[in-house]
Amino acid sequence: MSAIKKLNASMEKHKSMLCVGLDIDARKMPQGSGADVSSMARFVLRIIEATSDIVAAYKPNLAFYEALGPEGLSLLKLVCSRIPEDTVIILDAKRGDIGNSAEFYARAFFEVYGADWVTVNPYMGYDSLRPFLNYKDKGAFVLCLTSNPGARDFQRMDIAGKSMYMHVVQKIVSWDKDHNCGLVVGATYPEQLAEIREAAEDMPILIPGVGAQGGDLEKAVQNGTAGFKKPALINVSRSVLYASSGDDFDRAARAVVERLNGEINGLRDPRSS
Repeated sequence: MSAIKKLNASMEKHKSMLCVGLDIDARKMPQGSGADVSSMARFVLRIIEATSDIVAAYKPNLAFYEALGPEGLSLLKLVCSRIPEDTVIILDAKRGDIGNSAEFYARAFFEVYGADWVTVNPYMGYDSLRPFLNYKDKGAFVLCLTSNPGARDFQRMDIAGKSMYMHVVQKIVSWDKDHNCGLVVGATYPEQLAEIREAAEDMPILIPGVGAQGGDLEKAVQNGTAGFKKPALINVSRSVLYASSGDDFDRAARAVVERLNGEINGLRDPRSS
């Protein structure tokens, strides 16, 4: 099954557009959980068990696992192996390197960890992305307009009459020969998100920045999907993972996901809200 077909199937089966970021930080885990890797494993696996039937995807951010050394990479492998087969795995790696190095990054993410999608940086051009795109049944979400304040430093620069992020969109559309490309666009730029959605054709958009970063859920959903006509994922992390500081954190996480799903589905059909 292709990456986009699996993504669409997961959204349909789980009735969700949500992608839960599995960014495990021992400093934010419930009191009494412990700060060792074994405690982190128990925490994240309970989150997955509590929510996997009502989310479309999980997105582990490699930085949180790499910072733990070899044990962290073993934890990442365990986490990926415990995500159900019908749920999409997006490894948030933001890699972008020369072709030879990119080939090994792609092999690690897709073959070792079993990711369905990976986030990549387009700054070094097509040859740095080609090793990822050569996996026809896998996908690459390309950084386009990110949710952080520093996005203005380069991504919003005017180049030949249009913003740099629109040049990125145009390039990725032309490279999407096997329909395994997507874009990362922050919810903190709702008007630009609508502009990108129109230009991105049928590519899926991964939308971070809702919640803690100030992005508006309704605008992100409506603009990112062109009124539910195109595929998009809404990424949420801290609001789900750390919904409770007690031992009920998994039930609290599920409650947040259920609420967000309800809000999104209510936008699709107001009668369901």
